[in-house]
Amino acid sequence: MTWRSRTIWLGAAIALLLVIIVAPAQASPVSAKKARLREVQANLDSVGVQVSKAVEDYNQAESRLKATKARIEENQRLLKAATRKLDLANKQLTARARDLYKAPPAGIVDAVFSARSFDDLVAQFDLMQRVGNSDVDTVKAVEAYQQDIKDRRMALRADAKVAAKLVEERASEKTRIVALESQLRSESQGLQAQIKRLQEQQQAAAAAAVAAANAANAAGGQTSRGGGSGGSAPVVDPGGPGHPEVVSIAARYLGIPYVWGGASPSQGFDCSGLVMYVYAQVGIQLSHGATDQQHASTPVPLNALQPGDLVFYGNASYSYHVAIYVGGGRTIEAARTGTPVRYGVVGAAWIGGRF
Repeated sequence: MTWRSRTIWLGAAIALLLVIIVAPAQASPVSAKKARLREVQANLDSVGVQVSKAVEDYNQAESRLKATKARIEENQRLLKAATRKLDLANKQLTARARDLYKAPPAGIVDAVFSARSFDDLVAQFDLMQRVGNSDVDTVKAVEAYQQDIKDRRMALRADAKVAAKLVEERASEKTRIVALESQLRSESQGLQAQIKRLQEQQQAAAAAAVAAANAANAAGGQTSRGGGSGGSAPVVDPGGPGHPEVVSIAARYLGIPYVWGGASPSQGFDCSGLVMYVYAQVGIQLSHGATDQQHASTPVPLNALQPGDLVFYGNASYSYHVAIYVGGGRTIEAARTGTPVRYGVVGAAWIGGRF
């Protein structure tokens, strides 16, 4: 073996040794971080469901408070009307009393001598009594009506306090869940960056070792190739009942940020806000809440879904998430904080709904 041959052989051996040493050294931390990433992402998916539930609970609490405030406003209007009626009745009664005071006394003797017959006399006595009773009864009726309204106002104010407290509690829970979700998402992004960096280091070391081996033995190099798969909009099934036109409408808002309570492109969307905004454009007005939307819809089994139907997640009494079915097992949804409006899958949905 010549000196040159020995040099080439030694170079190749060193290069191969580098590959053997570098790969395990890099694989261990990458594997550990990938395992931690899977754990974090699983927790993130679980928290995502909690986030959706917190959004729905908050929306329902806001709806309840809004309805209570509307009843309070109506009660205030009725109270003002009753007060006006009472004031008018009191003024009329005062005027009647003043007129009676100024008029000459009309006693029983006057009534007897002015009566043309016994029946006329009885009628005059009855009229005198009914005039007085009518005034008193009018005032009593208005006072009773006013007291009823005041009592209802107190009850409604108590309801409003309870509803406001519920909104506050739901908002606090929402804030807590969002903070946890944000923490997990930050850790997930950090782990992904670390894994990418370690993999790049591993690939660079391996490439350097292979290059050294190739140069040393003058053999042909190995080439590697990679690829990725890009998502594309699913093909919408043609025809069918319901409102398939909402699919193309919903697709306009792909990429709009997720925002708690959002219901417009300028605000952002939460799940039920997106559905409410899209369906309003085909003339269907829906409440801002997945549960209300599910109860308002006609139930559709998941195996009978048509494009434009809604897909609900939860159960018969409570839906914590809603998406728009586009066909092929796919949906358009506003999933959770940090995730814009996107294509999703039917997944763990329990029922569909159609309008």
